[in-house]
Amino acid sequence: MHYLPNILFAIALIASIGFFVKNVKKLTRNIKLGKEVDVSDNKSQRWKNMAMIALGQSKMVRRPIAGFLHVVVYVGFIIINIEVLEIVIDGVLGTHRIFSSIGSLYGVLIGSFEILAILVFVSVILFWIRRNMIKLKRFWKSEMTSWPKNDANYILYFEMVLMTLFLVMNATDVHFQDLNSGNVISQFIAPWFSGLSNSTLHFIERGAWWMHIIGILVFLNYLYYSKHLHILLAFPNTYYGKLRPKGQLDNLEAVTKEVKMMMDPNIDPFAAPAAGAEGEVPAKFGASDVQDLSWVQLLNAYTCTECGRCTSECPANQTGKKLSPRKIMMDTRDRLEEVGKNMDAHKGTFKDDGKQLLDNYITREELWACTSCNACVEACPVSIDPLSIILDMRRYLVMEQSAAPAELNNMMTNIENNGAPWPYNQMDRLNWKND
Repeated sequence: MHYLPNILFAIALIASIGFFVKNVKKLTRNIKLGKEVDVSDNKSQRWKNMAMIALGQSKMVRRPIAGFLHVVVYVGFIIINIEVLEIVIDGVLGTHRIFSSIGSLYGVLIGSFEILAILVFVSVILFWIRRNMIKLKRFWKSEMTSWPKNDANYILYFEMVLMTLFLVMNATDVHFQDLNSGNVISQFIAPWFSGLSNSTLHFIERGAWWMHIIGILVFLNYLYYSKHLHILLAFPNTYYGKLRPKGQLDNLEAVTKEVKMMMDPNIDPFAAPAAGAEGEVPAKFGASDVQDLSWVQLLNAYTCTECGRCTSECPANQTGKKLSPRKIMMDTRDRLEEVGKNMDAHKGTFKDDGKQLLDNYITREELWACTSCNACVEACPVSIDPLSIILDMRRYLVMEQSAAPAELNNMMTNIENNGAPWPYNQMDRLNWKND
């Protein structure tokens, strides 16, 4: 019976890690459904972007209030959870505060953890107030249905409870309070439990200890189902983010080669490429479903924080159009999850379900409302590129379905016939100067 708590702890730890690994494998499989794309260039710049944007939060602090609060929560939550290592060792070996043997440094560490815990708690409350009482507009857009709104609040409640348990655990630990070192905050909480017997204090401390570590393990496995998956994915997403100038669009290799052939007098433009030849016309132009997107775009979808900065900066959305870049990413992720569940139900093989990302999730009205200004890309704090998905789906509509809006068709016809977007013959283009 003496080792029962250690056995139960080991079982909980192994089960949690196993479930987490299972979700990571599912996540990796879903992302790999996307097309291959070469992102091996300029590794030094990619490492720099990851360090500045994901670790340094450089884009987050462009909005000072939210940025500062986010940095406090981010830094505090990560550093405080260093003590999880001590909890895991204690839980497996049956020890108690094993790191206290390092002396006065232990008090400094725990003291800093307690200060950060209070700062995180206050910041989370302010986040809750901004979201639920002040009701900032970007948190209440039409795509923020019950689950996205609830998910954001669940995380805030999680963090408040975990910080409270950490402080209660310290405040009711008689041995730790007797050290009189590191109890910077918990010394003011300890009097709340004055008058209780040592056995009762021990029971409360053990209860807080168990709930704290179980809460962290639950939180870890909840990430897969939450927008807070960006805690893990922000690092690879910023590393693989687009390095080219934002206004530079990708050209289809097959189309580029065809244009070059047309311009080369020594090549027969009507000659079909050899089977498997480089630049061979692809089976499909653009994207109508998640499998047509690149794996980086699918990684983008899973990394989306649903913060709404992209949508709040979108000029189309600001003028009342249906387009919301945040919804584009949420829809892509939801469709990808649907495809993944389809594969799970059919032993790893996707069975056509009669649905696709285009029309069933993202409407054509949304796609054509985009001005291609890249405001959403610039605003995203974790280097997500909603515009690339919009452009790929537009490309499908134009090149596969000839379904461009009439205004765009007129423009392209004018370019083909007149060499300019306007409906004037080239010979008449300068007639205006006569007046």
